[in-house]
Amino acid sequence: MDSTSLPAAPRGAVDGPAWRALQGHAARLDALHLRELFAADPARGTRYAAEAAGLYLDYAKQRIDEPALAALIDLAREAGLAERIEALFTGARVNATEQRPALHTALRAPSDAVIGVDGHDVMPEIQAVLARMRAFAEALRSGAWRGHTGRPIRAVVNLGIGGSDLGPVMAAQALRPYATREIALRFVSNVDGADLAEALQGLDPAQTLF
Repeated sequence: MDSTSLPAAPRGAVDGPAWRALQGHAARLDALHLRELFAADPARGTRYAAEAAGLYLDYAKQRIDEPALAALIDLAREAGLAERIEALFTGARVNATEQRPALHTALRAPSDAVIGVDGHDVMPEIQAVLARMRAFAEALRSGAWRGHTGRPIRAVVNLGIGGSDLGPVMAAQALRPYATREIALRFVSNVDGADLAEALQGLDPAQTLF
């Protein structure tokens, strides 16, 4: 797919035949209790489940059956979901407001992947930045990265709002079992000075990295 193109949203995807069919199934199933669905289909507990990448999804306890599932798949097809997933993974400009690709997938791609944007493979640049991040983190943990006075860093304060706060917080919580306990980690996501003052309590400026 040309990285400059993005498949247009099909007109009628939210009011076309598949959508209307799905609304009909929703109204039909809304009148049923889950007990009735399990009584009619005792195997639904294993059939309406999916597993991949270490994740297990159990949607048997939702009001869904085969006709409703088929209508949902029809809606995805009518909305061009597969083409849009392909556009995301191949570097198309899916960010319509900024006319830019969303390269989150490239950050997670294997090092030998090729992802082209305007005919240019962005993976070597991404791998170079990831290598710099890895080297920085290792230097910080080992004590090789030192403050102005030559003492090792013992606290890191992350300044960010929105995704620049929530993303690092999520990563820090997920990786907490593997963290270096000698380095304190604090987050500031508020322009109110009181938030910053609280985060800085007990920290030595000479051993703190922002």
